[in-house]
Amino acid sequence: MVLFLHNRYRTTGGEERVVEDLMRLVREQLGEQVELLGRDSASLSRGRAAAGLLRGGLKPEDVARAVRIGGARVVHAHNLNPTLGWRALAAAREAGARVVLHLHQYRIVCAIGVCFTRGAECTRCHGRDTLPGVRLNCRANLPEAAAYGASLALWQSRLADQADAVIVPSEFARERLRELGAPLPWERVHVLAPPVHAVVAESSAVTGSYALVVSRLAAEKGVDVAIDACRRAGIGLVIAGEGPERDALQARAGDSEVRFVGHVDDAELAALRAGAAIALVPSRSAETFGLAAAEAMAAGLPVVASRVGALGELLDEQSLVPAGDAGALAAAITRLAGDRAAGAWGLQRVRAMCAPELVAASLACIYGPAT
Repeated sequence: MVLFLHNRYRTTGGEERVVEDLMRLVREQLGEQVELLGRDSASLSRGRAAAGLLRGGLKPEDVARAVRIGGARVVHAHNLNPTLGWRALAAAREAGARVVLHLHQYRIVCAIGVCFTRGAECTRCHGRDTLPGVRLNCRANLPEAAAYGASLALWQSRLADQADAVIVPSEFARERLRELGAPLPWERVHVLAPPVHAVVAESSAVTGSYALVVSRLAAEKGVDVAIDACRRAGIGLVIAGEGPERDALQARAGDSEVRFVGHVDDAELAALRAGAAIALVPSRSAETFGLAAAEAMAAGLPVVASRVGALGELLDEQSLVPAGDAGALAAAITRLAGDRAAGAWGLQRVRAMCAPELVAASLACIYGPAT
């Protein structure tokens, strides 16, 4: 059995989706039983969250018990802050499981995980020097920023020491973590793209009528740039997602042809992609992979994205534009919207990187043989 650990964020996003997709992959492709030991930040008081951070985790015995009762041979750990921490991994190892630590973001060094603050990329924190994040109040709550800064400085090495293997989603993510001074066992760090299960047979983008953004509505996602670019390109825009910037983005859209549909389920999202001519990923921050881009490509859509982070590993040069440049984004939209050949290229690319059977084969090697 494989036991997944994940502390859900207060505002959920792509990481929760990848956790679900990986659990499905382990069941369907590797033929192993999967269980999830999850905790939820939305149900925590700030005091309890701070206690979890500063102690290096709460109730690690829950993890040891789950390993023993389920006979877990592998513990696949995702976000551990604030309540699981390094103690959860230590408990898993003591109970006899192999520990795989999956770093979807930069959270082992960066308190907010995305290396973006005050409207720009930020790599000020380095290794155990997390004071910049406290000084800049990156958590937008000074006691919380202090708790995160202290816990990262105290426990990041202890956390890395518990991992038999580490997974990152891209080469860019690995090198950015190295640049940040993350104390990882680099010889045991594996690059593994997330699986994408739903891949259409061929692109139908030529019949689409609007641009689509699927994103958390936060400053680093650059949704404001997409609004401006679509206005210039004369194409309607549909925005799927929720987040703290929604009111500001609606005000920016004004009377433009922009529709906010909020959080949508998988069926609604598939329908939105089926009706789109192009997908946009206008991020300002250094994406560790670009799941929204990959899933749009799997739907046969041409994609235009910012030339930041790992998006350059996923997309070709004609699909990349400078971050924050609404004019360049508008020109790319005009050039690629409804382009069947670009959609077909994206399908081929995402199959080569994210096909479940390929991801499963690599994951099986990381997990090691069942005994």
